[in-house]
Amino acid sequence: MTSPPFRESLKTVQGASLLALYAFTAMAVIGYGVYGRHPELIPQTEFGLRVFSVSFPMFARLHIVIAALVMAAVLLKSLGWRWVLPFVAVYSLSFAAEHIGTGYGVPFGGYEYTGLLGPKLGGRVPFLIPISWFLMAIPSWVIARHAFDGRRMAVGRITLGALWLTIWDLALDPAMSFLTPYWMWEETGSYYGMPAVNLLGWLVTGLALMGVIEAFSRRVAWETLNLRWMVGYYLAMVAMPLGMLVAAGLWLGVLVTGLAVAAGGAATIRLAAGRTAGLSPSTTLGEVGA
Repeated sequence: MTSPPFRESLKTVQGASLLALYAFTAMAVIGYGVYGRHPELIPQTEFGLRVFSVSFPMFARLHIVIAALVMAAVLLKSLGWRWVLPFVAVYSLSFAAEHIGTGYGVPFGGYEYTGLLGPKLGGRVPFLIPISWFLMAIPSWVIARHAFDGRRMAVGRITLGALWLTIWDLALDPAMSFLTPYWMWEETGSYYGMPAVNLLGWLVTGLALMGVIEAFSRRVAWETLNLRWMVGYYLAMVAMPLGMLVAAGLWLGVLVTGLAVAAGGAATIRLAAGRTAGLSPSTTLGEVGA
């Protein structure tokens, strides 16, 4: 039997790595649903209590680490090392936004991180947080590019990419702040304690991050990244907080996130279809709202 071509083998590795991310996500959500929601089920032994005390703060950290390894493998395969400089730029910009936010309440509102996400940079921002911004900024931009291709469509790409990035927080914030204290708000809002200004902060930060990725698009061939894989990756990242909301029965958050993803997907597909048919984005958006 002949071995598959090397390129096909790499595609298989890409698929396997994404499946591994989904598998860890499922394990983490099940663990949270069983033991996080029902701590009385934890074996009341020294070993059982120790395992839970370690695993509970670690599952979110490990999810970011595993997701980062999976994304890095795919980016290395497709882009070589050219993605490293954009990563540094996105990391630096998102860290600055978080550091200002935790210190001055701009642009997200006043909040602070607890110690559950590990060591902090500058005494306020866990070093894993800017990594997670990058991990979701890339698929958000790739999905947006599917709708707005071409050099003259940069504003559309940046805007839609920022919206896709913001959609993630509709599940992330209720899961990681309301259900579990990974960060805490100074002033609570009506959506599971999250102030409305936080979404505006996400959108503004998202626009800045999409702008950085767009600025590197002439040096980094982001368009070579596989759209289907990136959609699967985006959904895997959303699945963690969304699964927690399901386990806790926070159905409003599940509904809002589900509708936002569905609406975003429908709009992106319609815009892409209009582009290939030669329609203007404004005409296609009008059809979406009809």
